[in-house]
Amino acid sequence: MQEEMHPMRIWGHINNIVLIGMPGSGKSTVGVILAKFCGRGFIDTDILIQQAEGRTLQEIVDADGYLELRRIEERVLLALDCDGCVIATGGSAVYSLRAMARLKGKGAVVFLQVELAELQRRVKNFTGRGIAGPPGHDFSSLFRERLPLYQEYADIIIPAGESTPEELCEQICRELAGWRKDR
Repeated sequence: MQEEMHPMRIWGHINNIVLIGMPGSGKSTVGVILAKFCGRGFIDTDILIQQAEGRTLQEIVDADGYLELRRIEERVLLALDCDGCVIATGGSAVYSLRAMARLKGKGAVVFLQVELAELQRRVKNFTGRGIAGPPGHDFSSLFRERLPLYQEYADIIIPAGESTPEELCEQICRELAGWRKDR
């Protein structure tokens, strides 16, 4: 019987695991479970933003606008200095070329892809969630705008709509076991 390898040994070549995707795709939930499974630290960049600013994402958007939230997010991502972590990014991280280049340079970027209808079912309070989008944009507009960016930056795309967080972690582990940065 073949012995199952521990993720830390399989992924010795991977520094950080960076989760990207729309709000409601499960980045934070999956990230916590994945970090526990892999014996890695966990960082939620939305929480880092809120701690740095002393207010919620929605309060930032309400007071200063969505572009300011994106600027703050970029600053936090560029300042992020971690190794051996699972990082759940905010849904708008992909708007910063500099931040995404930095994240990709320090790990594998995993896009949790969920269909729009499922995201709309999951995200009940679009207007109060602190989503960095222009006034007048609805959730489907943001989805259409962001999808090509998520696909562009992803090293691995995981269909995440029908699976449990635990099943998604197993799928991410399988994909990362065969992934090499130099491909």
